[in-house]
Formats: sequence, structure tokens, C-alpha cells
Amino acid sequence: MSLRICILETDILRPELVDQYQGYGRMFERLFAQQPLPASFEVFNVVRGDYPADEERYDAYLVTGSKADSFGSDPWIQTLKTYLLQRYENGDKLLGICFGHQLLALLLGGRAERASQGWGVGIHRYQMKQRPQWMSPALDELDLLISHQDQVTALPDKATLLASSEFCPVAAYCIDDQVLCFQGHPEFVHDYTRAILDIRQTCIGEPTYRKAVASLEQSHQGAAVAEWMMRFVAQGKNAQSA
Repeated sequence: MSLRICILETDILRPELVDQYQGYGRMFERLFAQQPLPASFEVFNVVRGDYPADEERYDAYLVTGSKADSFGSDPWIQTLKTYLLQRYENGDKLLGICFGHQLLALLLGGRAERASQGWGVGIHRYQMKQRPQWMSPALDELDLLISHQDQVTALPDKATLLASSEFCPVAAYCIDDQVLCFQGHPEFVHDYTRAILDIRQTCIGEPTYRKAVASLEQSHQGAAVAEWMMRFVAQGKNAQSA
């Protein structure tokens, strides 16, 4: 049975990148097409105020990355927080990436803030702390493309830490079989990451920029994370229908 996923897109790409990459929702659709579990997707740009109709139901709701701060006061962020809290209290499954990872941690009792470590960019390696059954393929370490200056600094009480590094201690977590979040960007590709690095070169500083560009010689494991997310959603669905 095909999974039905709602993608809540929390950014609008820079004009010079739209023609090639469209948006984060489209990037996720391309990513999920590579993994073995069938799924269909609908994308809603919440920055523009787009949300599913009240009667629509999905197997999971995915919150994308954003250039905005998860702890920001923008009206669209407050609207999104209200919507996600309703979904959580309704028992819906929630997936978060970067901004979404931070926003869900904040919403559910954790903390997210500007990181004292500075910008995280390029390809970063994390150590896996837990390997639940749905985490197939199993990995001891995870390489992901990243682009963030904020981090989760305290997990919600019920959360389980899944991945960590010295630079980013809270890199992935889950809450029971309902919430799964990653700081890294499984949907990013090398060319998009390089374009963002070039745009932010002055902002992030030359040494960090050069190190990040050099890291792009490596591969990353975004496809594995996509499979984990879909298996996480499917496991809960299978349990409900059993």
C-alpha cells in the first residue's frame, strides 16, 4: 500500500535557484523516488499560507528546512506551530528536517537556538546512537549534507537521541513512533549545496567555506535517511492495521 505524505514547505527558494530546483518539496519528491517504499506526496507552502483542507488526512506530515529561525516570531511560523501541535495531539506522524527538526523540538518541550559553534555547512558525519528496527539499512555512522546556524540544544522529555556529533550533539531524534527528525538535509544534492555555499560565502567566512567545499568531494547518505523515514511511517501504519 502506498504511503500518503503531506510536505509542509517552509521556505521559498532564491529566484536564481528556482528554475533548476523548484523548491524543497520537489527536492523531497525526487529523493523519495529513490527509495523502495511507494509513496505519494502533496506539497503545501506554509510561508504563503497554504495548508491541506481540514478533511484531508495523510500518513505523515513532513516539515522542511528553511532560512527562517525556528524560534522566530514570524506570523507564518506561529500559524505552523499551532497546526503542528494539533496534528501531534491528533496522533498524526510528524517528520522534521533542519528547521522542522528544530521547530518540532521547540514545540514539544525542547530548546533550539543560535549555535555557539557557528555555521554547519558541507558534508558532516554523525555517530548513530540507536538503531531501531525501522532504521534499515543499518549504519554506524551517517554522512549528510548540512546548512544551519541554529541547533537543538535540549530534547523534549520523551525524545530518544538517534544521532550525534561533537559539533551537533542533537542531530536526530524520535518520539515514540510518532515523531522523527534530522538536523541534516537528506534532500540536498551536491550542486545545490555548492550554490548555497557560494551565496553565503561572505556570511559563513572563508575558512569554513573552503572546508565545506572540500567536503563535497565525498558522497552522502540522504537516500538511506529517506528510506528510514518511510519505514518509520510504514511501521506505525502496519501496526495500526494489524
